[in-house]
Amino acid sequence: MTIGWIEISGKKYGGVIYNEEARNALAGKFNIELVLRKPVWFSRLRYLRIPESLFRLLSLKGERDVWVRDFYSTLTLPFDRTKGKNIVVMHHDDFSGFPLLARPFFFLAQRLFYRNLKKVDSIVTVSEYWKQHFVQKGYKNVHLIYNGFNLDRFEVSDKEVEVFKKRHNLREKPIIYLGNCQKAKGVIEAYRALQGMDAHLVTSGRRAARIPARNLELEYREYLCLLKAASVVVTMSRFKEGWCRTAHEAMLLGTPVIGSGKGGMRELLEGGGQLICEHFSVLREKVEYLLLNPEVRAETGERGHAYAKMFSQERFHEAWIEFIWKVTNA
Repeated sequence: MTIGWIEISGKKYGGVIYNEEARNALAGKFNIELVLRKPVWFSRLRYLRIPESLFRLLSLKGERDVWVRDFYSTLTLPFDRTKGKNIVVMHHDDFSGFPLLARPFFFLAQRLFYRNLKKVDSIVTVSEYWKQHFVQKGYKNVHLIYNGFNLDRFEVSDKEVEVFKKRHNLREKPIIYLGNCQKAKGVIEAYRALQGMDAHLVTSGRRAARIPARNLELEYREYLCLLKAASVVVTMSRFKEGWCRTAHEAMLLGTPVIGSGKGGMRELLEGGGQLICEHFSVLREKVEYLLLNPEVRAETGERGHAYAKMFSQERFHEAWIEFIWKVTNA
C-alpha cells in the first residue's frame, strides 16, 4: 500500500512535527512517500511563499492508495491530477495570527477549503475541540488522533539543567519561558505583562517578534533543558491552537504551565490541572502566585506530568496504523 503525504513546509514546529511522527509510525507497515511542495523561488519573500506553494501543488499527479493532505493541498484538490483516497489532517483552522494583509485571502480560501472538504474520505484532528468543530459543520468521517511523545526523551537530569543554565547565564533568578518568539504565540503581550519581574524572561526559536526578552535558538535537547529549567512556562497563544506541543512538553518535564487555553489547548491544560489565563491583564498575578508558592508549583507540575505521560508514542503509532487500515478497507 502506498501513501503520498503532501507537505508545503519543512519547519520543525507543532503540526509539521506531528505529521513527521505520523509518517514514522506508518513507515514500518506502508510505503510512505513525502511529497514536498515548499517554495523554492520565493522562499525568502514572506507574502509570496504560499502562492508559490499553491502553484506547485497544482502539478501534483499520480495514483496512490491514500493521499494525506493539509489545508493548502485541499484547496488545490479539484485541480490536480491525483487518484486515490484522500485524508485531510487539520491541526487548527484559525488564521487570526496571520498578518492583516493576508487575512482577506484566507477568508476566501477557507470557503473553498470547506467546499473541497466534502470530497475527502476522512478528516483527522488532534483535539476534541477541533473534532467537534468539523462535526458541527456537518462533516461525518472525523477522526481524532492525539499527539504522541517518546517519553524516554524527557528524562532530563538536574545536572544537565545546571550545565544549561551556566552555559546561557540563566542562574540566580527564576526562568519564565514565554514560548516560541512569534507574535501569534502572544509573546509580545506576555513580555509586556511580565516585564520588570525579577526573573529571566526567555523565548526560543527564530526571533520573529521584537521584544527585549532573551531569545535562544536551541537544538531540541537544549530546548528540553530550557523547559525543565523554567519555573513557569507561559503559552499565551492568540489563536486557537490545535493542541500546543510546547505546553505538553513542559508538562512531561514537570514544569507548570499557564496558557490562554485557546482551541485544543484548553483540553490539554484542563486535563493536566494547569492554569488557564484568558486575559493578559491577570497573567502577572498568576505567574507571581506560582513563583511565591513553591508547593503549589510542584503539585501543578506533578499533575501535569501524570496527565501528559498518557500520550505515549506507542499509543500514537497504534492509532495511526489502525486508522489507515480502517480508511483503506472502508
